[in-house]
Amino acid sequence: MTLNNMPRLGGGHRWFSALENWLDRERDQLPLWLPVGIGIGIVIWQFGGASAAPGSVLLAIAVALFALLAKPHSRSRQFLGMAAVAILLGFGLISLKSAVVDQPVLGKIWIGDFYGRIEAVENLTAREVVRLRLATDGKGGLPPVVRVNLAPEQYQSTFQVGAVIQLRARLMPPAGPTLPGGYDFARRAWFQQIGATGSALGTVTLIEPARTNAMFSAKRAQLTQHILASMPPNAGAIGAALVTGDQGHISEADAQAMRDSGLAHLLSISGLHVTAVVGFIFIAVSRLLSLSSWLALRISVPICAAAAAAMGALAYTLLTGAEVPTIRSCIAALLVLVALALGRDALTLRLVAFGALIVLLFWPEALAGPSFQLSFAAVATIVILHELPLVKRFTEGRDEPTIYRFARAVVSLVLTGLAIEIILAPIALFHFHKTGLYGAFANVVAIPMTTFVIMPLEALALFLDLVGLGGPFWWLAGQGILAILALAHFVSGLPGAVSMMPEMPIWSYAAFWTGALLFGLLQTHIRYVGIPIFLIGIAGMILAPRPDILVTGDGKHLALVTPEGKVSLLRGKAGDFVRDMISEKAGSNAVATPIEQWPGANCTSDNCIISIAAPNRTWTILATRTAYQVPAMEMAAACRRVDIVMSDRWLPQNCRPKWIKADRGLLEQTGGLAIYLGDQRVITANENRTHMPWVQAAKAAQQNADLHQ
Repeated sequence: MTLNNMPRLGGGHRWFSALENWLDRERDQLPLWLPVGIGIGIVIWQFGGASAAPGSVLLAIAVALFALLAKPHSRSRQFLGMAAVAILLGFGLISLKSAVVDQPVLGKIWIGDFYGRIEAVENLTAREVVRLRLATDGKGGLPPVVRVNLAPEQYQSTFQVGAVIQLRARLMPPAGPTLPGGYDFARRAWFQQIGATGSALGTVTLIEPARTNAMFSAKRAQLTQHILASMPPNAGAIGAALVTGDQGHISEADAQAMRDSGLAHLLSISGLHVTAVVGFIFIAVSRLLSLSSWLALRISVPICAAAAAAMGALAYTLLTGAEVPTIRSCIAALLVLVALALGRDALTLRLVAFGALIVLLFWPEALAGPSFQLSFAAVATIVILHELPLVKRFTEGRDEPTIYRFARAVVSLVLTGLAIEIILAPIALFHFHKTGLYGAFANVVAIPMTTFVIMPLEALALFLDLVGLGGPFWWLAGQGILAILALAHFVSGLPGAVSMMPEMPIWSYAAFWTGALLFGLLQTHIRYVGIPIFLIGIAGMILAPRPDILVTGDGKHLALVTPEGKVSLLRGKAGDFVRDMISEKAGSNAVATPIEQWPGANCTSDNCIISIAAPNRTWTILATRTAYQVPAMEMAAACRRVDIVMSDRWLPQNCRPKWIKADRGLLEQTGGLAIYLGDQRVITANENRTHMPWVQAAKAAQQNADLHQ
């Protein structure tokens, strides 16, 4: 029997035939998976860093070899080949970006005088801070770029982009997460090339004024001050945020109410704001050009209107600081305008996928951030929902009384809000450990108010200010903003307005995304497999246990958490930042109590011995809370009697508790701790970070600083 006459493996052939038939039915959806493949490569890097390169290559090779088993020129081979290339491309993009932004970081706390050229100015009025990004050129052993906070009395109006200043400052390395699963500022600083952060000490002196005025940043600051002066005090801060993106003037109470009511997205310049600007310009230019029949017959009104709106979108993006979320929204708006100019559908999943692809190609690090995930999930949800046959039939235009059309529009808006809330809530819980419960209903009022009333009124007010007639429109816009603020405070004050959960397992978050992508990006019945996977992910989030003990990375703060969410702190005078961070990690909004109120706690001014009853046994903890040194033999005896010892200082070698000794020596390596007594599990803040380039750079810088000390 010749090789050509040998029978094929029937099972494999049938498998590839079934795959080929399925891919043929999904052929219109296949391009949507390209950014997903790139995202998988980025995620592999996020969990393994450069050390994951062999694994990603092997995965891509395995997929490519599997593709070779399919028939030449078949859809199966093309799809699997695309998947292999996309995974490698994603891993390569994030690896390249991390290498390109590589800059030295500070090794340890530094206090001294230095010169810096201002690269950016951020005025955080509500926090009474002016934040400067300074280029040091690496002089004095400092990183090339540092970020310094100035008090209002230290800041001068001449401190503009390009100016050189002299100052004395206390700088420190960019901070990592204080607790497991916490916010990793060091990661953000790495990609922003910030090597140190700190605060100015004493007087800051201007050495060289800015030679060229940064047009957009200066105009942004002037416009912000103009809006603040033109609107009522409580409304002006939000009015400025809507136009210029400057949130620094919003009071903490208003900002918290906006977050708790699910309206915080209104404050960040993103798709909503760019859409409002683009839509306003497109409609206005279309109407103006259509007034002249001579022009309308000789030019393409949609193309001219789209061009004007595109220029407006670009100018608005530059004016608001050209942050990545705004750039992302601008790209999406430009794609929509191109589609409108060509007479195509204005918003499709292909446009959403193309926008995501552009962002991942240039800013692959954005994938891990909440902004990218929230914005694209929201837009994709809107498109997917309104492409469902049932929703299409409900929302399609028909000849019916106005009251019915209005009711249909309201129901559609509420349905859209609920769908977005269902998708965005797990993302918010993963990143922030809390989400608002009534956000969908608050947004039903706030989004139309912002898009169709407040922002157009602000645009008209700015235009009429050219002739001094903008005052009435500023007042009207201010009343709209005050109404939204009243709504935010009302909703945030409702019982159960904020839902908090402890850190969810990473597998449940992966299941959530897998299920959502399968249902959203497929068209055949296989898409419904995504629903149980999605629900499994949600169940994993809901059932995630609270940690029994939390310890911050510096060892100063220990928190005990009950299964019901009650929190007790070792140091009752812990600041609001520490309390909020511990509450988020514990998934509880209960007011933390002093540890002396914990049943079974026996405390002195220097230390506490606490008993915790777990399902399987009772645990005993010894925690120090002062710098007072206990005699070594006495400390050793105390350690032998307890299961866990916690301290913010180095403990003697002969301190040997029955399970864990978390002193300064251990915590410097592990970072903060989350301890689950039920299954004797310990999660550390650094266990999934040690391979990251910013962690390795910080460690190398610290070792270098110790050698030269």
